[in-house]
Amino acid sequence: MFLTLTTTATPDGPATDLGFLLHKHPDRAQAFSTSFGTAHVLYPEAEDQRCTAALLLEVDTAALVRRNRGRAGRGGAPDAALAHYVNDRPYAASSLLAVALSRVFSSALRGVCPARPERAARPLPLRVEVPALPARGGPDLVHRLFAPLGWTVTAESVPLDTEFPQWGDSRYVRLVLESGTLTLAEALRHLYVLLPVLDDAKHYWVAPDEVDKLLRAGEGWLPGHPEQTLITSRYLSRRRSLTREALHRLELVRLAESDDSEVEDVDNAVPAEPADAADGAGPADATVPAEAAEAERPVPLAVLRREAILAVLRERDAARVLDLGCGEGHLVRELLGEARFTEIVGMDVSVRALGIAARRLRTDRMGERQAARLRLRQGSLAYADTSLAGYDAAVLSEVVEHVDPPRLPALEHAVFAAARPRTVVVTTPNSEYNVRWETLPAGHLRHRDHRFEWTREEFRAWAGAVAARHGYRVAYRPVGADDPEVGPPTQMAVFDLTTPYEKEAKAA
Repeated sequence: MFLTLTTTATPDGPATDLGFLLHKHPDRAQAFSTSFGTAHVLYPEAEDQRCTAALLLEVDTAALVRRNRGRAGRGGAPDAALAHYVNDRPYAASSLLAVALSRVFSSALRGVCPARPERAARPLPLRVEVPALPARGGPDLVHRLFAPLGWTVTAESVPLDTEFPQWGDSRYVRLVLESGTLTLAEALRHLYVLLPVLDDAKHYWVAPDEVDKLLRAGEGWLPGHPEQTLITSRYLSRRRSLTREALHRLELVRLAESDDSEVEDVDNAVPAEPADAADGAGPADATVPAEAAEAERPVPLAVLRREAILAVLRERDAARVLDLGCGEGHLVRELLGEARFTEIVGMDVSVRALGIAARRLRTDRMGERQAARLRLRQGSLAYADTSLAGYDAAVLSEVVEHVDPPRLPALEHAVFAAARPRTVVVTTPNSEYNVRWETLPAGHLRHRDHRFEWTREEFRAWAGAVAARHGYRVAYRPVGADDPEVGPPTQMAVFDLTTPYEKEAKAA
């Protein structure tokens, strides 16, 4: 396997600074042992105006067989073991070359260069050449992977045999990448991830720590890449559990970047060790009010909320239901218990909450018919999602108060304009009732993550304006004991889309 990396002089310094950035002296050829062969680093040219570093990987195919002893032929054709000896591994760039890159240029991959720190942080004119690269997907896929990252891509198909052009092209390409907008570290990280993706094979065991490696190497470019799903799946050898975990974590990174916040601040829907008090809404929400202290085993407010929501959904004859901000899956579990709800989508921004929901619902042991009714997915109500359109009902139970007020218009658009279900049920704390919680200090919110808590007047003003803007009519219901002075502990708004009913009336 062979790869060259070329740069030219800039006003910041000569081309031979490449030796400092790679931590490999241009005047010496160096060799590095790996578990599958020897990696050589040498410089075919090293002048002030132009410098080229080459990585040559000599693969020991017998060593590869020894490392994979016992796996040959399992579940395959009778001659599968022969493929361990007769293959393209010594010649075509693959995951083995990516491993050699990380082994030989580990400091350069991290962007570390004590001798030339300013050069490591600045873009360089770079040219990468790989004479033989397996590309399952052909030159078109090569362009789709590298072009969005700022590379000018030349990918020429290698014919099966130049003497017989009628045989067509092989699955190999000659790759040339050129860019003047990338740092050396960025270029190496692109190669580290995308070489095995194009080969669509990993030649070593893919363990769970490969997810961390992918996210480290993909930092800054993979969350926004248009081929993110394909890259993630192929890099992780199409292992579904690892791919799902990586995509969840990448989505959190994207959401955090768009909100200019930390990932930990986005994934905060539930505590690290969630209490089973009241749908993750915090201990204050589950506290028994003073006047109910003498009552025998009062019904928790969380249970009353779910009962009120289910009553509305039954009244509206809803079958396909969205639980937006499903948290740990308490309402989803109730929905699954009634056959009338034929399709249930639980969505939350928190990977941790969805993991708890999956364990609570025992999705890994769920029957086929039950599993076909349920879908748990990660997503944010700050973004419109066309896949949420067309449902009978959407529930936002104790969700809006977790949203920063400037982002409420985005939530409103995503739910009432883009998804536009026939019915929307919204519940939120009534801040006037907080004086009845004996353990809640004056002026405090019920949960540490609440951005606000509305009075009844504030909630009705918001709900009425939303309904008027989007063609819904809205009605209000109390949840819990309706105190004559301060109202109920939870307030509910039920939005019904008026347009279908108007059309039916006109048609009649």
